[in-house]
Amino acid sequence: MNIVFFAHPDFLNHQSMPRFTKLLADGMKARGHKITIWMPEAKAIKLSKSPILKKWFGYIDQFFFFPKSVKRKLKLLSDDTLFVFTDHALGPWVPLVINKPHVIHCHDFLAQKSALNQIPQNPTSWTGKQYQKYIRDGYSNGKNFISVSKKTKEDLHQFLSSKPQSSTFVYNGLNQVFVPQNKKDVREQLSKDININLNAGYILHVGGNQWYKNRVGLIEIYDAWRNIASSSLPLILIGQKPDIDLAKAVEASPYKKDIHYLSGMPDSMVKKAYAGASLFLFPSLAEGFGWPIAEAMASGCPVVTTNEAPMSEVGGNAAFYIPLKPIQSDEIDVWSSEAAAVVNKVISLSSRELMTIERKGIENAERFNQDKALDAIERQYIEIFEHFKKR
Repeated sequence: MNIVFFAHPDFLNHQSMPRFTKLLADGMKARGHKITIWMPEAKAIKLSKSPILKKWFGYIDQFFFFPKSVKRKLKLLSDDTLFVFTDHALGPWVPLVINKPHVIHCHDFLAQKSALNQIPQNPTSWTGKQYQKYIRDGYSNGKNFISVSKKTKEDLHQFLSSKPQSSTFVYNGLNQVFVPQNKKDVREQLSKDININLNAGYILHVGGNQWYKNRVGLIEIYDAWRNIASSSLPLILIGQKPDIDLAKAVEASPYKKDIHYLSGMPDSMVKKAYAGASLFLFPSLAEGFGWPIAEAMASGCPVVTTNEAPMSEVGGNAAFYIPLKPIQSDEIDVWSSEAAAVVNKVISLSSRELMTIERKGIENAERFNQDKALDAIERQYIEIFEHFKKR
């Protein structure tokens, strides 16, 4: 089968979506399919050095020049072609192939829900709402969808006016190998590498500054835990450098000397950090999938995360759960205290109990096998294409 992948342009400097596109393309190529990737070229965007103008010129490349290019290319393609949109945010291009076999991958609908005022923590500007409507008007024409979780699939169906031809979910597969390592050795090595004493253990978080990652809430939980804890394990945040809100929260923490940021770490060190952590704390408000949960579990690290889908989908019966952070400020202290009690419970587990948790986590993480995920996606691709041929 010939597969054409529609992908985000390189000039957007995304990180996760290019990896996902490469995963799909490499996986389908290895399974014997002919692969082509279509994405907008940088033309108009080169005309300006202003960040604001670059954004708008980038839209010209994506939604004016690129559709013209696609229409030309479509005339040269054979009929045995499946068109795959690697992200539903590419919705404006869906009408270009609406009468051809196609499928749309869906990751999360947080921006879409925010634009409809469904997420008060993330208000959207008027122009942002119009852009999200433009995206929604596009993917709503689609007939086949593959979501990364049950939650994402449920969210998708809220935005569709009619039942699609096919809609399923396939959990992401881990795109790297995460395995348990000797905690004592890993902690000693990390302590030397980053010049922080981690030999007694540490609490870990991996993530960016997106609103839904709830990194301020992470600090609130850590402070509440330190207030009741008999130990003083440091908190390690791996990911983007702190934004203004996070920096303020850390500065106000009475335990700020024990809170450390690590940015730009190589994958090998991130894997060590997972393997050496006493606990992985992931209090997200929302996710499309929740990669770090599976990565931590595969590394033999206990996980505390929010008791909401899809975090609960990924964590299964192997994670420890805390409530969703409330919106009302007068309820946050109670929330952080409840979450801190769960953290303290995990930190206080015996060696035997921790071994059981580690085993359950590793077994749970085996559900997110990359080859199995690609096999399931391929089956969907073939089924969609065969159904179209029978019409």
